[in-house]
Amino acid sequence: MSIEAPHIQHELIATAHAMADVARTATLRHFRVPGLAADNKLAEGFDPVTAADREAEAAMRDVLAERRPDDAILGEEFGSQPGTTGLTWVLDPVDGTRAFLSGTPTWGVLIAVGDERGPRLGVIDQPFIGERFIGGFGTAEVTGPQGHRRLATRPPRPLEDAILFTTFPEVGSITEREAFHTLAPRTKLTRYGLDCYAYALVAAGQIDLVVEAGLAPYDIQGPMAVIEAAGGIVTGWRGQPAHNGGRILAAANAEIHAAALEILSAAPENG
Repeated sequence: MSIEAPHIQHELIATAHAMADVARTATLRHFRVPGLAADNKLAEGFDPVTAADREAEAAMRDVLAERRPDDAILGEEFGSQPGTTGLTWVLDPVDGTRAFLSGTPTWGVLIAVGDERGPRLGVIDQPFIGERFIGGFGTAEVTGPQGHRRLATRPPRPLEDAILFTTFPEVGSITEREAFHTLAPRTKLTRYGLDCYAYALVAAGQIDLVVEAGLAPYDIQGPMAVIEAAGGIVTGWRGQPAHNGGRILAAANAEIHAAALEILSAAPENG
């Protein structure tokens, strides 16, 4: 199956929208509901999962079972399912479960589909805000309370004028935290805590950089496709492909990417 065929691309875009629609319904059913329970995936620390995560992923898988039953799936909650088409859907039903539990509206649903080269189409859906960012196959757009518009990342500007985001101040390991906090003072403004919404803001031309570490494929493939379709760049901290996760640098353009990469690439591989 050729993913380059226009009718296949149209079908994949329609399927992604259908999945985002059912995930919105499933997640909003639980959002800001008093007493929402969360299980902890970790023996040490806190990595929560809720009924919203499980129900949203199950609903998206049901859409695929009906519309694209032969495609492979990689989901955060229910793991891998093999396929025969060469295409894989990568799903994060609630990116930002800690935010979800806190009643913060910036959590999102992440969807990607791609082949051996990585994601070719991605969705960042913000159910409570009502914004949907989609990118791939010549599409880079957002729909929401302000209507519909094309996405375009920011043009180049000096690193000292950049706005930088990450989710957690500690970023990851001690080494990764030190690398981030070497970069941050070189920028104009550093902000924390938006999970996948920060990547949407790169695609929307609002901010310049997102730097994170310890990501899984389902954390980055949807945002990666959206940002790249809007004109940005997403790589690892040494410029390598980012679709398998790990240390991530998302940038609005090649120039700001190169400036940040020069600093982050000095971090040791391990530690």
